[in-house]
This record gives sequence, structure tokens and C-alpha cells, in this order.
Amino acid sequence: MPEGTALVAPALPPGPIGGPAAWRGPEMAEKDGWLHHLSPEDLAEIDAAVRAHREAGRAMGAISPETFRLPRLAPVLEGVRRDLLEGRGFAVLRGLPVERYTTEESAVAYLGIGSHIGGFRSQNAKGHLLGHVRDLGLDIRQPTVRYYQTSRALEYHTDSCDVVGLLCLRTAKAGGESCVVSSVTLHDEMLRRSPEHWRALFNALPTDRRGEVPPGMLPWFEVPVFNWHEGRLSTIYSGQYIRSAQANFSEARRLTEAEREALAMLDGMANDPALHLKLEFRPGDMQFLHNHQILHSRTDFEDWPEPERRRHLLRLWLAPREGRPLPPAFAQRYGALTPGDRGGIVVRDTVLTFSLEPR
Repeated sequence: MPEGTALVAPALPPGPIGGPAAWRGPEMAEKDGWLHHLSPEDLAEIDAAVRAHREAGRAMGAISPETFRLPRLAPVLEGVRRDLLEGRGFAVLRGLPVERYTTEESAVAYLGIGSHIGGFRSQNAKGHLLGHVRDLGLDIRQPTVRYYQTSRALEYHTDSCDVVGLLCLRTAKAGGESCVVSSVTLHDEMLRRSPEHWRALFNALPTDRRGEVPPGMLPWFEVPVFNWHEGRLSTIYSGQYIRSAQANFSEARRLTEAEREALAMLDGMANDPALHLKLEFRPGDMQFLHNHQILHSRTDFEDWPEPERRRHLLRLWLAPREGRPLPPAFAQRYGALTPGDRGGIVVRDTVLTFSLEPR
């Protein structure tokens, strides 16, 4: 039987979900509970942890909550993790001093902070546990190129892990705005506006792996956008790669008209300013998102001509041990489903590594 569970009748929620995860952008913009400003005491603690890491001669792979000790900040990060997994689904930490850190020091600080939220997962077939979001001048029309390697806009999507983190080192000359939207709100709105299209997003949809194919798998995977499992809605979505699967793989199931309309409706609602939230991204900002309940996007950007000024973000894919149960269909993309040991991309020749340079 091909990958996917398209022929199995999916479980459906009994109605709107609501709760703290079902927020709207304008109301969230008036609050600041999701924004934590790092205090001088926080920064001194981070500095000390970075210094201790370097003096001990540890490799980046040895970074953990036990080796990167943050006695003052750790309870704050525990609250951030709780808000990610059980609350609004996103948080921003502001003020990491990247302007006085080297790239390596920024990476160590970021990895250390991230380790208090979850374990590191591979972000691509090369096994990068520390990712770089930077325009490498690649052509998205090539089947193995991913959007984060270009200056092209990223439509609203999720990444293939429980939590994604981004640290801003440098911003673009113009553009590159970050936006987030609650997928729980999108679900509830779609149910209210068009039950037919809402129902279509519980069907398994072929999604392009962009050449990163685990052993024994097809070059696409099939998972519903909306998944109702053990009383929770978990969303997994990349419209750009659903469309490229239709264009690149004639063997992949053809979408129905209702499914195509449902995807267009979902994109339209995600782009509605009444629903999404624009997040200012300053150098030193760390943004953490719970992929199962948040979609995120980025606008096109114009970069600086000087290489040393070009837009540059560091990225983490994280797997918290406290992660929610996920439905069996996620195994096609996440591999194992065990909380703390799932998500990420691993193919036959993947070697896990930390790189300080985009490649």
C-alpha cells in the first residue's frame, strides 16, 4: 500500500476547539506576555555559561541543560516551553548580545538556551543540527532547493519538528518580515465558514520531500493538514510543497477540486491581518514556535550587497520530552513518534553535524 492513510476515515473534532491556542493577531499585538526581555542578570548568566563551555573545550554536541547551566534563566525557559506546548504556541526572547559575540559564541549561547526547551534534530539531509537561514543565491525551481536558501517569500507553513527556533544575527536591507498565525484559529474559522472545505483538510495530501528521501520512502509523504488525535488538533502544512508534489510526481494522488479550494482558503485566511501577527525581528531576538499549532511565514527580502551585512538567522529544530502525542500518519515525516526523539530529516547518508557556515 502506498505511503499515507488517505483511505482511512479520519477522526474529526466535535466542533470548534478554542482555548488559549486560538488567538487572533490584533488582540495578541496588544499583549506582551509572549515577549521576554533578557535582563542584565540573564545576560551575565548566559555569558558565564558560554565562557564555561569554551574553557571546558566541549563540542557543540555536548551542550545540554546539564552542561549549559542557567540557574536564574532556566525557570523562565521552563515557562516558555510550557507556553509553547500548552498555551499560545509561540514566544520571543529579546536581547541576546549578538553584536558583541562572535558567530560561534552566538551559536553556543543559542544552542544552550535551546537545549532547555528540547533536543536538537536534523534540519536537512546534510544532518545540520544548527541551521542557517540565508540567501545562498540558489534557484527554487531546482527540485532539491528549499525556500530558506533563497530570498523568496515563504508562505505560511510548519517545519518538520515539534518546535522551531530562530535567532536573528542580521536583518535584510528591506523585507523579510516574520508572521505567525494560529492553526487552531484557522481550523475553527474554516469550520465556521465552510464545513466542506474544513473536512477536505483531514484528507492525506501528497507533500514533496524536496529530494530528502529516507530509506524505503517515496519522494513525497502523505499526511492530512488537520489531524485530530487524543483530543488535540495537530497541523502539518506546506502549501508550496503540496503544489510541487502535484507538479513533479505524476504518481502522487491528484488533489480533488474541494482540496485545492480548501488549501487556497487556508492560505487566504492565514494572510488575513485580522488573524495573523507580524513579529518584529531585531538582531538578538530568539523566536520559538510550536509547529503543531502555529503556521509561520516570511516575506520576500532585498539583501545588503556586502557579504558581512547580509541577512542571517540561525535555526534550531527541537524535540521536547514533554511533547504531545502525535497520530501515526506523522511517522512518515517525523520518523519515530516518541516525544523527545522525533522529527527532523535523516536520509541514508546523513551525518549529524554543527556548522558555523551556511552550506
